[in-house]
Amino acid sequence: KMAGEWFHIVYNDVYGIRSAVLRLTNTYGPRMRVKDSRQTFLGIWIRLLLEGKLITVFGDGKQKRDFNYVDDVVEALILAASDERTNGKIFNLGSTEALSLEDSARLMTDQVPSSSYEKIPFPPDRKAIDVGDFVCDPRTFCETFGWKPKTTFAQGMKKTLAYYKEHLPHYL
Repeated sequence: KMAGEWFHIVYNDVYGIRSAVLRLTNTYGPRMRVKDSRQTFLGIWIRLLLEGKLITVFGDGKQKRDFNYVDDVVEALILAASDERTNGKIFNLGSTEALSLEDSARLMTDQVPSSSYEKIPFPPDRKAIDVGDFVCDPRTFCETFGWKPKTTFAQGMKKTLAYYKEHLPHYL
């Protein structure tokens, strides 16, 4: 990822091809991949919830993550693309709301009747790749452009679940 970022920055600096990098963390919302967990664990959690299955949270569930609703991310991308101050720069685009995995699972299951989650010990293959907490600091982008996420995780997940309740078969 870093090599790709720096290629963009080099092209900006050397060839004058406008480029900036926004590092996105856990973008979610309607039309995301829910077929499996290849791009985010939230996708498979959404699918399991709507199929009436149990969500599995590995470990103690205290690992923190930040999430950005897709509409907020699109707004940030448009800001970045339309402002010369982004040229040649790298910005973190995280959320100002950090949640534990257990809190995330709880917020999601609260919105789907008869759904639930369980915490289980890490399987060895998963423990080896667990990153612990990963929360991005978006302050530089927020302060420079006056951007901040408008959608809380609970609000965004409500919209996302409503979308998939209607359209889930098209995404499997």
